[in-house]
Amino acid sequence: MARTAETTREDKAVETRAETHAHEGAGLHLHTRTLHPPVPIPYITRDDVRSTAESATSRLPGRPSGKDVVFYGGLGALAVVGALEWPVALAVGGATWLVRSRGKGKEAKEEEVEAREAKNATRERSSAKKSVA
Repeated sequence: MARTAETTREDKAVETRAETHAHEGAGLHLHTRTLHPPVPIPYITRDDVRSTAESATSRLPGRPSGKDVVFYGGLGALAVVGALEWPVALAVGGATWLVRSRGKGKEAKEEEVEAREAKNATRERSSAKKSVA
């Protein structure tokens, strides 16, 4: 078969189609979807930060007394030096904390009872003065 100008054009067209398919993934087309969900970004003001910090710090216990710092610091120092074993130091510190916290609870209850009694006494005095007058 003799090559004519038309057959060479067709051959070139076939070659160019094959080259473009090779670059495009050999005829495979992969369809993907990109999902962009809406993500709300909170707007935080200074008041929000301040109120959150105040509520968090209000739940914290008060500052320890100087005696407590010295006692627990001494226990820790003795444990670090090796004069006490860690479990012994933890047991002594924990027991001391429990005993002191129970004592503080009783003292607080006693103070509340005394405050109530004082209020009741002042009410009785003021009502007695009103009845005399």
